[in-house]
Amino acid sequence: MSSIPDRVLSLIEKSGLSRADFAQQIGLAETQLTDSLDGPRGFSTVEVARIAQACDVSVKWLITGTEPPLTVAGRTTTGQAGEAVAVARQYTSRRADLAGIGYPQPWQPVSVSLSEGTFSDQGERLARKALGVVVGAGRSTWDGDLAELLEEVFGVDVAVEDLGEGFDGLATATREAKLILLATTSNPARQRFTLAHELGHLLAEDDQEVHLDRDIFDPAQKKAPSEQRANAFASAFLMPEPLLREDIARRGSLTQVDHAALASRLMVTPEALAYRLLRLRIIDAGTCDRYKRMSASEAADLVGRGKEFERQSVESTMRRIPGPLLRDTRAAYEAGRSTLRPYASLIGVDVDELSRRLEEQAAGGES
Repeated sequence: MSSIPDRVLSLIEKSGLSRADFAQQIGLAETQLTDSLDGPRGFSTVEVARIAQACDVSVKWLITGTEPPLTVAGRTTTGQAGEAVAVARQYTSRRADLAGIGYPQPWQPVSVSLSEGTFSDQGERLARKALGVVVGAGRSTWDGDLAELLEEVFGVDVAVEDLGEGFDGLATATREAKLILLATTSNPARQRFTLAHELGHLLAEDDQEVHLDRDIFDPAQKKAPSEQRANAFASAFLMPEPLLREDIARRGSLTQVDHAALASRLMVTPEALAYRLLRLRIIDAGTCDRYKRMSASEAADLVGRGKEFERQSVESTMRRIPGPLLRDTRAAYEAGRSTLRPYASLIGVDVDELSRRLEEQAAGGES
């Protein structure tokens, strides 16, 4: 079985550089490199990170000799899905690298049996368990930033990128990384439902490695068992039955204006809410058909929340870097376990420029 020195030697050979030139490239003296390759010295975590960056390989491969399974999945996918998988691979590789230097992802799965009942029933059961975890953390799914909440409570990384038209998002699961990647969109309610849908896939451990969702509302896709479960999970997670019944009981009725107000409060589409209420037998099929025709923007305007919806629509078109990944990458640098380059790359800033900014901040703090 090959070792880290063996893999470094293969990289030196592939680069065509002498040992002296390679050592200089990664910030080592030639004698230090020789001792690490042929003697007892070994490579530090920072040196491993430098070698990985210089040779365009992952830290995980350098340490273990294997790549995350997602790499294989990405090679077999083309078009917009291929682009999405490539982006996901970058994020999961970063997470795997962090795990390799002592910063594992704080993923928090939930334990629930999914062997009984229909797939929709399983999704409901999984959602109740997940909601219990959220409530236990003193949070709720209808207040604040849902992506931030899921990162805090479940430890998942949530990213938003421009993935092109006709692609909602994906969920990836490897041993080191759990990631939800969403597409930018001007429809915040749809993006929010997709986020919950992908969380359902992860918690149910569906399609390990990568689960692609080009259009979670496509009737053909809805027929798949895992999609039925993920959709049921998202509906129950975002629109909890106790909250719905309590709200309607307090109002004493459910007019179309009431329906619009509730959809706006929960940040879901009137259509999704109508189908949820129909499933719970709170409204009949005729009422569902009438109420589902209203768009999310129309509902917001009807109840005086148009400006808020406009703000949400702008936010849903913006790129988002996973918060935990950003935090751990910065922490690894500050602890001396990684170079500044991964952090600079993650936030899209030139490493020299970022280094200068940090030096200026440090100088300002000392004065």
